[in-house]
Amino acid sequence: MSTLRLFSTKGGVTEVAPRMADEEAEVQALVEGAMEVMLGVRFLASEYSTGAVHGGRIDSLGLDENGTPVIVEYKRGTDPGVINQGLFYMAWLMDHRTEFQGLVRERLGATASSQVLWSAPRLICVAGDFTRYDLHAVREHRRSIDLVRYRLYGDHHISLETVATSVGAQAKAPTRLRRVGGAAAPNVRRAPAAITDLASAVDEVLLGLGEDVKRVRRQQYDAYQRLRNFACVTPRQDKLLAYLKAAPAAVDLEPGFTRDVTGLGHHGTGDLEVQLRTEKDIERAMELFRLSYAAA
Repeated sequence: MSTLRLFSTKGGVTEVAPRMADEEAEVQALVEGAMEVMLGVRFLASEYSTGAVHGGRIDSLGLDENGTPVIVEYKRGTDPGVINQGLFYMAWLMDHRTEFQGLVRERLGATASSQVLWSAPRLICVAGDFTRYDLHAVREHRRSIDLVRYRLYGDHHISLETVATSVGAQAKAPTRLRRVGGAAAPNVRRAPAAITDLASAVDEVLLGLGEDVKRVRRQQYDAYQRLRNFACVTPRQDKLLAYLKAAPAAVDLEPGFTRDVTGLGHHGTGDLEVQLRTEKDIERAMELFRLSYAAA
């Protein structure tokens, strides 16, 4: 159970008791109404039919910040079948990629559809609670799964707490070497050796921030993700650019090191740009990395 306690300070101090929704549909409506804010996922469809043969309905379909397909399943309370149900739909999704990309094209446009990343589709289960068997199963599973516990407080507040994560096909532990089979990862292949080594050091630091961190590799950048992205790293010939979720307004910006890129186009997500040229810059950026990790 969550140990979070919420207090109202209006007219004194009063504890606001947590509660579960009266119906599953209430949770689904709240999350679908603000899915990009809550989960970092662009909403595509609700109660999506998997057809007469398969015979199911996916609670929510979406596309995350990195173009990865996302299935979201909801339960009002504790349901030991939620993971298996989600994986049942995941198997359908992997067999119907063209249909999913058509849905993306219809809702988000041709560019988003052409950039769907199929390497590690995600399952997010939002429920009142989970069993210890759920927590164990997720940590052992090869798919990318997040178990998220919700609580409602009063009439206008909802909390979402990630209680277990499977990194799926992504890295499960920090790795100092970024080369596989003698070749660098696509986004650092053309970079000088010094930048490739620097990328390895940044990779180790970001993955080491928590067991729930996933790395998602795209051609243009590496994203580091909890429930949402908290850092995106892209190489240049003489430096790495890290885009972080830490709020630029909360940071003392240093010319040549940190920059507010709110509203400026760049690869990945995050409005705080950090320029990394040496491992000393990584040390300077550690607190910013931690702030971004906490913000995700």
